Amino acid sequence: MEWLNQIREKIVDRSDLHAVLDPIRKSGLSIAFTNGCFDILHKGHVEYLAQAADLADVLVLGLNSDDSVRRLEKGDDRPVNSQDARAAVLSALGFIDVIVIFDEDTPEQLIKEVHPNVLIKGADYDPQEADPSSKKYVVGRESVLAAGGEVKVIDLVPGFSTTNIVNKLKK
Repeated sequence: MEWLNQIREKIVDRSDLHAVLDPIRKSGLSIAFTNGCFDILHKGHVEYLAQAADLADVLVLGLNSDDSVRRLEKGDDRPVNSQDARAAVLSALGFIDVIVIFDEDTPEQLIKEVHPNVLIKGADYDPQEADPSSKKYVVGRESVLAAGGEVKVIDLVPGFSTTNIVNKLKK
């Protein structure tokens, strides 16, 4: 049960986030933040998250709640896996340190709460884009930059997406 307890402890209630992150900050470790739905975990997700973890000492993952995923209009059958199931699978990845589920349409408020040194998104976003109405805009960018942090993007693995997997299964 030791392994199971270790992965369960990575899933943190948002109300406990400061209690978890404050000692990390005080110790001088850097914190990276990324977010997403991670509905059906695939090679693209794993490579992206592993690279994100390399950009700081601690990786915090903001996971879209089931309701948040539905509001993203990814399809009537999404999410395929519940937020609890997605969090459990993601927490088994050794390079993810903290997972917190958020219910808002964007992770902007959560990013302000996490106060990361590095904010990370996939390369379909542009860290220089300053127009919030642009699809390439990185939500939370301003607060991270204002605090002296960085915004970075990671190349996506071609040919891997949850939408493509769902569509392939439907055929």
